Amino acid sequence: MAFLSGLLLIGLLLLLTGTITDLSYLQQWDNDARLAAAIMFILIGGMHLAKPRKLTYMIEGWLPYTVELVIITGIFEIIGGAGLLFPVTQLYAVWGLSILLICMFPANIRVAVKNLPPPGGLPAKPWYTWSRLVFQPVYILWLWLLL
Repeated sequence: MAFLSGLLLIGLLLLLTGTITDLSYLQQWDNDARLAAAIMFILIGGMHLAKPRKLTYMIEGWLPYTVELVIITGIFEIIGGAGLLFPVTQLYAVWGLSILLICMFPANIRVAVKNLPPPGGLPAKPWYTWSRLVFQPVYILWLWLLL
């Protein structure tokens, strides 16, 4: 849900910026939505790289090489986010990020089922951890609507 909030907030800020500055590119929601997704994936990927040990709890005891997996997913998020910025790589980025989100879905299920706190110090309430599962398909849909 925090990711969706970030997507919407950044998208609306970009739209507002386009309106205030009269930049036609930022006055189009599809451009703002693409930039918002790119920014969010790059930011989240950067957090994976900056503090990978803060995310390993989601897969510890379940998958091997936890730190390495967190770093790899961070790298893929950054590459995918950057790929959204260029028309020639957008389709590949949408496919890659969609597959990445699907692969990460079981870790989010594990967080909800085991009542673990979500990443980033967000509310450790069951309603929040379970709601994250509902929004994962929304992020994938968001990506596909960019094309």
